Amino acid sequence: MTVYFIGAGPGAADLITVRGARTLAACRVCLYAGSLVPRELLAECPPDARLVDTAQLDLDQITAELLRAHEEGHDVARLHSGDPAVFSAVAEQMRRLDAAGVPYEVVPGVPAFAAAAASLKRELTVPTVGQTVILTRVANRATAMPEGEDLATLGRSGALIVLHLAAKYVDRVVEELLPHYGADCPAAVVAYASRPDELIIRGTLDEIAAKTKEAGVLRTAVIMVGRTLGAEQFRDSHLYSPERERHVC
Repeated sequence: MTVYFIGAGPGAADLITVRGARTLAACRVCLYAGSLVPRELLAECPPDARLVDTAQLDLDQITAELLRAHEEGHDVARLHSGDPAVFSAVAEQMRRLDAAGVPYEVVPGVPAFAAAAASLKRELTVPTVGQTVILTRVANRATAMPEGEDLATLGRSGALIVLHLAAKYVDRVVEELLPHYGADCPAAVVAYASRPDELIIRGTLDEIAAKTKEAGVLRTAVIMVGRTLGAEQFRDSHLYSPERERHVC
């Protein structure tokens, strides 16, 4: 058997990849985060599949379910929202499976920041304006941030910053980024990206906190801050330039 860590995408059921949907349809066991993964995706599972909502399970209980499926010889679809590469807690699950000798694979998905950028109709890397994107979060009741990864330090780069799991702390985000980005820097908050109840909030850095709180956004959102969000006057990229040498060797 194999455990497949599948990125379910940011919210819309049809944003799962073709590979993810095919893998899901072939697994006799599916573990999913019921609070985040759209239930429509469960219709892709075999009719006799065992479905386990992990929303109220701890790591030991989740691992036990994976090991049970291994003992029974069933492939497992482990559905995670977004993409397993960032803020998914798959690393600790894979470490447990390594220790138990259980094979696994990772099927990537559409991350929340990509869905948010699509909703904003923005390319996050714009020639001569910004070519770097920082994905991060803020320290709260969860795991502390490593030294040197606080917003005050990261903000010195001036790069576009995307914050996950931070809408509840938008005041702190603004306070720590203002000295580096300036009050007029474009900012946006996208809640429930790609879902029917998606909410987009745009503004400048000095007003985005008030707008976010007024809208009542506390979770399931990404915050973006950076000059590329408002870039209009910029040089065309070299990629499609008529001056680029296009001869094939």
